[in-house]
Amino acid sequence: MKRILLLLCFLILISSYVKAQNLHTIKGRTIDTASTTILSGTSIAILNAKDSTLVKFTRTADNGSFDLSGIKNGKFILLVSYPKYADFVDHFTLDSTNLVKDYGKINLTGMAKILADVIIKGNRSAIKIKGDTTEFDPKAFNIEPNSKVEDLIKQFPGFQIDKDGKITAQGKNVPKVLVDGEEFFGDDPTLVTKNLRADMVESVQLYDKASDQASFTGIDDGEKTKTLNIKLKEDKKNGYFGKLQGGIGTDKYYQGQGMFNKFWGKKKFSAYGILGNNGTVGLGWDDRDKYGASGGLTMSDDGGMYFSSGGDDFDSYDGRYNGQGLPVARTGGLHFDSKWNKDNESLNTNYKIGSIRVKGDRNTISQNNLSSGIQNSTSNETFDNDMFKQKLDATYEIKLDTTLTMKVSVDGALKKSSTTNIYNTATNDANNGFLNSSDRSLSNEVDDQNFNMNALFTKKLKKKGRTLSLNLNQSINKSNSEGYLNSDNKRLTSVGVVDSLTNQFKINNITNNSFKLNLAYTEPLSKTLTVIVNYGLTLMNGKADRKSFNQSASGRYDILDTLYSNNFELDQTINQGGAIFNYKKGKSVINFGSKFSGVNFKQYDVYHNKNYVRNFINYMPQASYQYRFSQQKSLRVSYNGNTNQPSLDQLQPVRVNNDPFNITVGNQNLRPSFRSNVNANYNSYKVLTNQSIYLSASYSFTSNPIISDVTTDAVGKSTFRYINFDDKMQSNFYLYGQIGRKISFLDMNVGVNLNSNGSSSYNFITNNLIRTLNNTKNYTYGGGVNISKYKEKKYSFYSNFGPTYNISRASIGSNSDGWGLSGYASGNVQLPKKFEISTDAEYQYNGKTQVLTESFERLIWNASFSKKFFKSEGLKTSLTVNDILNQNVGFDRSATNTTIRQSSYTTIQRYFMFSVAWDFSRMGGGVKTQK
Repeated sequence: MKRILLLLCFLILISSYVKAQNLHTIKGRTIDTASTTILSGTSIAILNAKDSTLVKFTRTADNGSFDLSGIKNGKFILLVSYPKYADFVDHFTLDSTNLVKDYGKINLTGMAKILADVIIKGNRSAIKIKGDTTEFDPKAFNIEPNSKVEDLIKQFPGFQIDKDGKITAQGKNVPKVLVDGEEFFGDDPTLVTKNLRADMVESVQLYDKASDQASFTGIDDGEKTKTLNIKLKEDKKNGYFGKLQGGIGTDKYYQGQGMFNKFWGKKKFSAYGILGNNGTVGLGWDDRDKYGASGGLTMSDDGGMYFSSGGDDFDSYDGRYNGQGLPVARTGGLHFDSKWNKDNESLNTNYKIGSIRVKGDRNTISQNNLSSGIQNSTSNETFDNDMFKQKLDATYEIKLDTTLTMKVSVDGALKKSSTTNIYNTATNDANNGFLNSSDRSLSNEVDDQNFNMNALFTKKLKKKGRTLSLNLNQSINKSNSEGYLNSDNKRLTSVGVVDSLTNQFKINNITNNSFKLNLAYTEPLSKTLTVIVNYGLTLMNGKADRKSFNQSASGRYDILDTLYSNNFELDQTINQGGAIFNYKKGKSVINFGSKFSGVNFKQYDVYHNKNYVRNFINYMPQASYQYRFSQQKSLRVSYNGNTNQPSLDQLQPVRVNNDPFNITVGNQNLRPSFRSNVNANYNSYKVLTNQSIYLSASYSFTSNPIISDVTTDAVGKSTFRYINFDDKMQSNFYLYGQIGRKISFLDMNVGVNLNSNGSSSYNFITNNLIRTLNNTKNYTYGGGVNISKYKEKKYSFYSNFGPTYNISRASIGSNSDGWGLSGYASGNVQLPKKFEISTDAEYQYNGKTQVLTESFERLIWNASFSKKFFKSEGLKTSLTVNDILNQNVGFDRSATNTTIRQSSYTTIQRYFMFSVAWDFSRMGGGVKTQK
């Protein structure tokens, strides 16, 4: 009997164990997809798949989690419900192989967002705002056969593209355009926008591109570039496409352009070539961020200083065509990028080669308003500048494992330039009495070499959010130049007009070397707070040997002019450290922190055996707050402060004699200034009304500013010196706002924008031994309206126009306030038999001011008549008229301190051109033939 009872108990125990083993647990956590907000109280129901009867029910806890246990084997349905959110439904099966089914995070999507997406898809109004990124869906806009990305972007609200292809978005310049997130010929965005076909584009993203280190850590370091990213359709990533275009015109104008692109899988190859003299140059080689650029000195963001090759007014030409003069350009390039090894390795490389020659004339009139009276100057310049440059760059990135990445970038450039500038200037008093004159001729041959290498290592550590990154950079830059200065300078003295002649040969040899290291470590302090700590070390040295030689009796230039010759050596050690905190919770993101850099600066004057030593601290606080109201609305406010050290040419300027009537002396007692800058941006898009709003504002002020102290004598000679000014702060502001929406009953897009910017600065003016503080205020107020409409296969047009009011006032001298008006319009009409008329016009008006008593007005009107051939419309012939009214006169106005200037210059005017263009493609495995 006992054995039977024991056996019965054992069987009961076994059956209970088996039954328990067949009971399951369902768990998970519910959150909002958009804001990652926890959704507590969410209904969780388990239903029988067979008849939808309820099996288990619960609600999520305060932390959004749920846990349902005691469920047998079988087929079930999980139903998750929350008010104003779409239901989450999942069919699942429970068996003995897995006793716990963990759904992890269940993302619920708000019904408003789903409705918005449906409306966007239905009305083809595809604009989405995701944090700092605004994304445009090309399907919502009009794409003509063989139209380019530039034609697509012109239709986006808040975008403008000028006649040279320069992109302005939401009031800011867009210097960088990527293709699928990759560099495409690097620094010339027009090579993408003017050549890539619009029908290949899946979406276009506009955002502020962060530095590589900030992209990895997710913490804002303040370094951002306004960027467009062109994402291609998957079926357009196999095949080839391209364009060939040639034209010949009147007055010896011509143009030739070709581009070939082959995409296969994750590889891209492109080649282009440009030849012409009509202003199409394709030379966007922007090296202004590299030391060796023109100007007195380049400074780095950590306070380092570099010798510049532009110290003698030589090599002021960098190969960029800005509309002044008549250009002849020959340029080309190659691009290749690829990803392989399951996208763990990638290579992006570019080679560019080209030359440009620009010839022309420039006339400038200026008025200097002094306490003793007015001095009027006229200047006539003739220039002939030639530049040849080639550049190679490559970026290789590899993911060594799931936690470790290495990215190496290398670039090198060689540039040879030849410049010739001839100046004739004269200065008179208010009664047209002679004060001074100068006839100068400067010629220069420059050989530049630049090399840069950067390596970034990033490592994700075991703890989530804990990272380590190391950035190494090495730069070598050399500039060797030689040239001639010939000048005849006259000035009025008490004994009459005194004449002085200069005939010199000049040699400049400039070298800069720099090594930089930056180590960054991120540590999550909690679920919402992370800190990034960084340390940087910079070692720099430079040499600047400038020699001026006078001509001896033998005719050779072998007499060293010790006054205008100098040889400096510069060594710097910079230690930088700081911490930035990042707080993320719900819809808010906050960054705050600061960096400090200690600079040890030593300059050695070889000729005079003197050392100049400075030790200083740079302080760079920063803070930002971002709030995302929704997927279509966000607000961001930021603050950045930085210490500005006096530059090398303010402390110890190099003596030059190119312009004897404008000279600068140094001030070794200068102290640093501090600049604070506050920015705010608001971005909103309303789906139901197709309305976009963008607001941007900034204000900066500088305490203890470094200002100029100018002494001007009775014959117009000005001596510049820089000093600190403690009593007043200099300030700048910028405001921009635009709103756009579609007017349904007119089937037309309309936008309105308002903008304003201004500055208030100070300088001292000494004249007739009287020293006076001058306050210069420059303000610009403007607004505009843009209208666009598209009628498929019939016509389209776009226009923007609006007034401006410029205020230029100096406490010493006259005001120069005046109205202006500008506008741009373009359109086309499609005629039968594939004929088309296209036109565009740009209008500019500058009204009279108190100083400049003549107004300026011009209308640059262009038009073309074209015919397309074949079903694909891939072949097009065009007859174009540039500047129909022949009003393209180069013109510019500016005001600085007490001086107001107006310039006119040579530029491209009216011509007729006949051209042929052929767009060809074979994409996505299908062949598009042009026949």
